[in-house]
Amino acid sequence: MLKDFKLVIFDLDGTLYEGTDHFDYYADHLKQFVQTDLHEQYSNEYELMKKGSHPVSIGKAYDVKRDLILTIDPMTLRVSVAQNWDGTFLTEEEVERHYSDVIQFNFKDMIAIGDGWWLPFVTAKHFGVKDCYPSYLATKEYMVTNQFTLEPLPHLRENLKELSQQTQIVLMTNSDREDVGRLLKELQLDHCFEHIVTSAQKPTYTTPLFQELMNQYNVGAEEVVSVGDNFINEIAPALLLGMKGIYINPHGFEMKHKSLTIIPSVTACFE
Repeated sequence: MLKDFKLVIFDLDGTLYEGTDHFDYYADHLKQFVQTDLHEQYSNEYELMKKGSHPVSIGKAYDVKRDLILTIDPMTLRVSVAQNWDGTFLTEEEVERHYSDVIQFNFKDMIAIGDGWWLPFVTAKHFGVKDCYPSYLATKEYMVTNQFTLEPLPHLRENLKELSQQTQIVLMTNSDREDVGRLLKELQLDHCFEHIVTSAQKPTYTTPLFQELMNQYNVGAEEVVSVGDNFINEIAPALLLGMKGIYINPHGFEMKHKSLTIIPSVTACFE
Protein backbone atom coordinates (compact mmCIF):
# COMPACT_ATOMS: atom_id res chain seq x y z
CA MET A 1 0.00 0.00 0.00
CA LEU A 2 2.60 2.58 1.11
CA LYS A 3 5.60 1.66 -1.00
CA ASP A 4 3.77 2.87 -4.12
CA PHE A 5 3.99 6.47 -2.92
CA LYS A 6 7.09 8.64 -3.28
CA LEU A 7 6.51 10.28 0.11
CA VAL A 8 4.67 8.93 3.17
CA ILE A 9 3.93 11.36 6.03
CA PHE A 10 3.12 9.75 9.39
CA ASP A 11 1.56 11.27 12.49
CA LEU A 12 2.87 10.06 15.88
CA ASP A 13 0.39 10.28 18.79
CA GLY A 14 -2.47 7.86 18.31
CA THR A 15 -0.97 6.65 15.04
CA LEU A 16 2.30 4.89 15.83
CA TYR A 17 1.15 3.87 19.32
CA GLU A 18 -2.25 3.15 20.82
CA GLY A 19 -1.77 3.34 24.61
CA THR A 20 -4.11 5.59 26.63
CA ASP A 21 -2.90 5.37 30.27
CA HIS A 22 -1.19 8.75 30.04
CA PHE A 23 -4.46 10.43 29.11
CA ASP A 24 -6.05 9.08 32.31
CA TYR A 25 -3.07 10.32 34.32
CA TYR A 26 -3.52 13.77 32.74
CA ALA A 27 -7.23 13.75 33.61
CA ASP A 28 -6.53 12.75 37.22
CA HIS A 29 -3.86 15.42 37.61
CA LEU A 30 -6.23 18.10 36.29
CA LYS A 31 -8.97 17.01 38.66
CA GLN A 32 -7.07 18.40 41.66
CA PHE A 33 -7.75 21.90 40.27
CA VAL A 34 -11.50 21.26 40.01
CA GLN A 35 -13.80 22.31 42.84
CA THR A 36 -13.89 19.39 45.29
CA ASP A 37 -17.64 18.86 45.26
CA LEU A 38 -17.48 18.50 41.45
CA HIS A 39 -14.82 15.75 41.40
CA GLU A 40 -17.30 12.90 40.95
CA GLN A 41 -19.13 14.69 38.17
CA TYR A 42 -15.83 15.54 36.48
CA SER A 43 -14.75 11.88 36.53
CA ASN A 44 -18.13 10.67 35.31
CA GLU A 45 -18.12 13.09 32.37
CA TYR A 46 -14.61 12.03 31.35
CA GLU A 47 -15.51 8.33 31.52
CA LEU A 48 -18.56 8.93 29.32
CA MET A 49 -16.32 10.63 26.74
CA LYS A 50 -13.98 7.65 26.67
CA LYS A 51 -16.94 5.34 26.06
CA GLY A 52 -18.29 7.51 23.23
CA SER A 53 -21.42 8.34 25.24
CA HIS A 54 -20.90 12.08 25.58
CA PRO A 55 -21.40 15.04 23.19
CA VAL A 56 -17.65 15.68 23.51
CA SER A 57 -15.79 13.21 21.32
CA ILE A 58 -12.65 12.93 19.24
CA GLY A 59 -13.24 14.54 15.88
CA LYS A 60 -15.30 17.43 17.22
CA ALA A 61 -14.21 20.88 18.37
CA TYR A 62 -14.69 22.85 21.58
CA ASP A 63 -15.29 26.57 21.95
CA VAL A 64 -13.76 27.29 25.35
CA LYS A 65 -15.24 30.77 25.78
CA ARG A 66 -18.80 29.73 24.92
CA ASP A 67 -18.49 26.23 26.42
CA LEU A 68 -19.95 24.78 23.22
CA ILE A 69 -19.22 21.49 21.47
CA LEU A 70 -18.95 21.84 17.71
CA THR A 71 -19.35 19.41 14.86
CA ILE A 72 -17.06 20.59 12.07
CA ASP A 73 -17.13 19.79 8.37
CA PRO A 74 -13.49 18.66 8.15
CA MET A 75 -13.20 19.63 4.49
CA THR A 76 -14.41 23.22 4.93
CA LEU A 77 -13.70 23.81 8.65
CA ARG A 78 -17.18 25.27 9.06
CA VAL A 79 -19.48 24.49 11.97
CA SER A 80 -22.48 22.36 11.03
CA VAL A 81 -23.83 21.66 14.53
CA ALA A 82 -23.28 23.26 17.95
CA GLN A 83 -24.28 21.71 21.26
CA ASN A 84 -24.36 22.73 24.88
CA TRP A 85 -22.57 20.52 27.40
CA ASP A 86 -25.81 18.71 28.18
CA GLY A 87 -26.22 17.77 24.51
CA THR A 88 -28.97 20.23 23.63
CA PHE A 89 -28.59 21.78 20.19
CA LEU A 90 -28.31 25.41 19.19
CA THR A 91 -30.63 26.56 16.46
CA GLU A 92 -29.34 27.06 12.93
CA GLU A 93 -29.71 30.81 13.45
CA GLU A 94 -27.57 30.69 16.60
CA VAL A 95 -24.92 28.60 14.85
CA GLU A 96 -24.79 31.06 11.96
CA ARG A 97 -24.59 34.01 14.32
CA HIS A 98 -21.68 32.57 16.31
CA TYR A 99 -19.83 30.74 13.52
CA SER A 100 -20.43 32.40 10.18
CA ASP A 101 -16.80 32.00 9.08
CA VAL A 102 -14.19 29.26 8.81
CA ILE A 103 -13.03 28.03 12.23
CA GLN A 104 -9.51 29.01 13.25
CA PHE A 105 -8.01 26.63 15.82
CA ASN A 106 -5.53 28.17 18.25
CA PHE A 107 -5.06 25.48 20.99
CA LYS A 108 -6.37 27.95 23.58
CA ASP A 109 -9.91 29.21 22.91
CA MET A 110 -10.88 27.03 19.96
CA ILE A 111 -9.80 23.40 20.28
CA ALA A 112 -9.77 20.66 17.66
CA ILE A 113 -10.41 17.50 19.70
CA GLY A 114 -8.08 15.42 17.60
CA ASP A 115 -6.90 12.76 20.03
CA GLY A 116 -7.08 11.56 23.62
CA TRP A 117 -4.96 14.43 24.95
CA TRP A 118 -7.83 16.85 24.42
CA LEU A 119 -10.59 15.01 26.29
CA PRO A 120 -9.11 15.78 29.76
CA PHE A 121 -8.32 19.33 28.63
CA VAL A 122 -11.89 20.01 27.49
CA THR A 123 -13.36 18.42 30.61
CA ALA A 124 -11.11 20.52 32.84
CA LYS A 125 -11.97 23.72 30.98
CA HIS A 126 -15.69 23.03 31.35
CA PHE A 127 -15.20 22.58 35.09
CA GLY A 128 -13.34 25.86 35.46
CA VAL A 129 -9.65 24.95 35.36
CA LYS A 130 -7.80 28.02 34.16
CA ASP A 131 -4.38 26.62 33.25
CA CYS A 132 -3.95 23.02 32.06
CA TYR A 133 -0.32 23.32 31.07
CA PRO A 134 1.23 22.38 34.45
CA SER A 135 -0.75 19.13 34.39
CA TYR A 136 0.37 18.48 30.83
CA LEU A 137 4.00 18.92 31.90
CA ALA A 138 3.44 16.65 34.91
CA THR A 139 2.04 14.00 32.58
CA LYS A 140 5.05 14.28 30.30
CA GLU A 141 7.30 13.84 33.33
CA TYR A 142 5.30 10.76 34.35
CA MET A 143 5.79 9.31 30.88
CA VAL A 144 9.56 9.13 31.39
CA THR A 145 9.32 7.23 34.68
CA ASN A 146 9.45 3.46 35.16
CA GLN A 147 5.77 3.55 36.12
CA PHE A 148 4.82 4.25 32.52
CA THR A 149 5.34 1.99 29.55
CA LEU A 150 4.20 2.10 25.95
CA GLU A 151 3.78 -1.18 24.15
CA PRO A 152 5.36 -1.10 20.67
CA LEU A 153 2.98 -2.23 17.94
CA PRO A 154 3.96 -5.67 16.62
CA HIS A 155 6.51 -5.57 13.77
CA LEU A 156 6.08 -1.83 13.26
CA ARG A 157 9.81 -1.09 13.52
CA GLU A 158 10.65 -3.74 10.93
CA ASN A 159 7.89 -2.55 8.64
CA LEU A 160 8.98 1.09 8.83
CA LYS A 161 12.62 0.17 8.29
CA GLU A 162 11.69 -1.83 5.21
CA LEU A 163 9.45 0.97 3.93
CA SER A 164 12.28 3.49 4.37
CA GLN A 165 14.33 1.42 1.92
CA GLN A 166 11.54 1.64 -0.66
CA THR A 167 10.42 5.27 -0.40
CA GLN A 168 10.77 8.47 1.62
CA ILE A 169 9.06 8.49 5.03
CA VAL A 170 8.58 11.54 7.24
CA LEU A 171 7.21 11.98 10.76
CA MET A 172 5.16 15.12 11.39
CA THR A 173 3.79 15.66 14.89
CA ASN A 174 2.55 18.33 17.28
CA SER A 175 4.79 16.93 20.03
CA ASP A 176 8.01 18.79 20.74
CA ARG A 177 11.43 17.43 19.80
CA GLU A 178 12.33 16.19 23.28
CA ASP A 179 9.06 14.26 23.63
CA VAL A 180 9.37 12.80 20.16
CA GLY A 181 12.87 11.50 20.79
CA ARG A 182 11.79 9.88 24.03
CA LEU A 183 8.61 8.39 22.56
CA LEU A 184 10.37 6.95 19.53
CA LYS A 185 12.96 5.32 21.77
CA GLU A 186 10.24 3.92 24.05
CA LEU A 187 8.41 2.56 21.01
CA GLN A 188 11.62 1.17 19.51
CA LEU A 189 11.10 3.40 16.47
CA ASP A 190 14.20 5.54 16.80
CA HIS A 191 16.23 5.92 13.59
CA CYS A 192 13.24 4.90 11.44
CA PHE A 193 12.67 8.41 10.04
CA GLU A 194 15.32 10.48 8.30
CA HIS A 195 13.16 13.62 8.57
CA ILE A 196 11.06 14.55 11.60
CA VAL A 197 8.89 17.67 11.83
CA THR A 198 8.09 18.49 15.47
CA SER A 199 5.84 21.15 17.07
CA ALA A 200 3.90 21.20 13.80
CA GLN A 201 0.87 22.99 15.26
CA LYS A 202 -1.58 20.95 13.23
CA PRO A 203 -4.16 21.74 11.92
CA THR A 204 -3.21 25.42 11.73
CA TYR A 205 0.00 24.78 9.78
CA THR A 206 -0.73 21.38 8.24
CA THR A 207 -1.26 22.66 4.70
CA PRO A 208 1.88 24.83 4.43
CA LEU A 209 3.97 22.06 6.02
CA PHE A 210 2.65 19.53 3.51
CA GLN A 211 3.48 21.95 0.71
CA GLU A 212 7.00 22.48 2.07
CA LEU A 213 7.58 18.74 2.22
CA MET A 214 6.35 18.26 -1.35
CA ASN A 215 8.74 20.97 -2.50
CA GLN A 216 11.61 19.56 -0.48
CA TYR A 217 11.16 16.05 -1.90
CA ASN A 218 10.17 17.30 -5.35
CA VAL A 219 6.97 15.27 -5.53
CA GLY A 220 3.45 15.98 -6.70
CA ALA A 221 0.45 15.79 -4.40
CA GLU A 222 -0.81 12.61 -6.04
CA GLU A 223 2.49 10.92 -5.09
CA VAL A 224 2.10 11.64 -1.37
CA VAL A 225 0.02 9.99 1.36
CA SER A 226 -0.71 11.25 4.88
CA VAL A 227 -1.28 8.62 7.57
CA GLY A 228 -2.94 9.70 10.81
CA ASP A 229 -5.71 9.29 13.36
CA ASN A 230 -6.94 12.88 13.28
CA PHE A 231 -9.11 13.71 10.29
CA ILE A 232 -8.98 17.48 10.75
CA ASN A 233 -5.24 17.57 11.47
CA GLU A 234 -3.83 15.13 8.94
CA ILE A 235 -6.40 13.82 6.50
CA ALA A 236 -8.69 16.63 5.34
CA PRO A 237 -5.76 18.96 4.48
CA ALA A 238 -4.15 16.14 2.49
CA LEU A 239 -7.31 15.42 0.50
CA LEU A 240 -7.82 19.12 -0.23
CA LEU A 241 -4.27 19.32 -1.63
CA GLY A 242 -4.84 16.31 -3.88
CA MET A 243 -2.84 13.92 -1.71
CA LYS A 244 -4.04 10.53 -0.52
CA GLY A 245 -5.17 10.04 3.06
CA ILE A 246 -5.09 6.95 5.25
CA TYR A 247 -7.30 7.57 8.25
CA ILE A 248 -6.83 5.41 11.33
CA ASN A 249 -10.19 4.95 13.03
CA PRO A 250 -10.97 1.68 14.82
CA HIS A 251 -14.63 2.66 15.17
CA GLY A 252 -15.33 3.16 11.47
CA PHE A 253 -16.07 6.36 9.57
CA GLU A 254 -18.97 7.21 7.27
CA MET A 255 -17.31 9.64 4.89
CA LYS A 256 -16.31 8.38 1.44
CA HIS A 257 -13.71 10.00 -0.82
CA LYS A 258 -11.85 8.62 -3.81
CA SER A 259 -8.49 9.39 -2.18
CA LEU A 260 -9.41 8.20 1.32
CA THR A 261 -8.68 4.82 2.91
CA ILE A 262 -9.93 3.99 6.41
CA ILE A 263 -8.13 1.39 8.54
CA PRO A 264 -8.43 0.34 12.22
CA SER A 265 -4.67 0.46 13.00
CA VAL A 266 -1.47 1.60 11.33
CA THR A 267 -0.40 -2.04 11.22
CA ALA A 268 -3.04 -2.58 8.52
CA CYS A 269 -0.91 -0.45 6.19
CA PHE A 270 1.63 -3.26 6.05
CA GLU A 271 -0.68 -6.24 5.63
